[in-house]
Amino acid sequence: MRARVVVAATLLLIGLAPTNAGLRISGDNGGQIGPYLARYEALKKSGERVEIDGICASACTMLLGIIPANRICVTSQAVLEFHTAYDPTPSGGQIVNAEGNQILWAHYPENIRHWISRHGGLHEQILYLRGRELSAMYPNCNR
Repeated sequence: MRARVVVAATLLLIGLAPTNAGLRISGDNGGQIGPYLARYEALKKSGERVEIDGICASACTMLLGIIPANRICVTSQAVLEFHTAYDPTPSGGQIVNAEGNQILWAHYPENIRHWISRHGGLHEQILYLRGRELSAMYPNCNR
C-alpha cells in the first residue's frame, strides 16, 4: 500500500494524475530527459492508458514514442510543446544539447517527427501541436 502512495505522489509531482482510465497529464512543463525516460518505461510496463488533458512540454512529449499509441488519448485541452533540448550554463543561460535532441528525436514516433520537420524542426522557438492537428493523430479521450 505504501508503494502505491509513493507512486501516486511522484506522478502528481511530474504532472501526471491517476484517473479511472489510467493516468492524466496536465501542466507538465518537462525537465531532464533521463527521469522522464525511466518514468515512461515504467508506465509502459504497467499497461495503463494515458490521457493528455493540458500541457505536455519538452521531455514530457517523449511519451508519444514510449507508450503505445493505442494507449494514448487527448482531450480538447491537450497541447504538446516541442523545442530543442537545452543545458543550463553557469551564467544562467541555456545552450543547445545536441545529444539531448538526438534522444528526443529517437523517442518520437514517425508521425510526430514528420510534423516537427514540416514545422521547421526542433529549435528554440516552441512548436505547439493541438486542436484538430493533434486529434487527427490521437483519439479523443471521450470516444
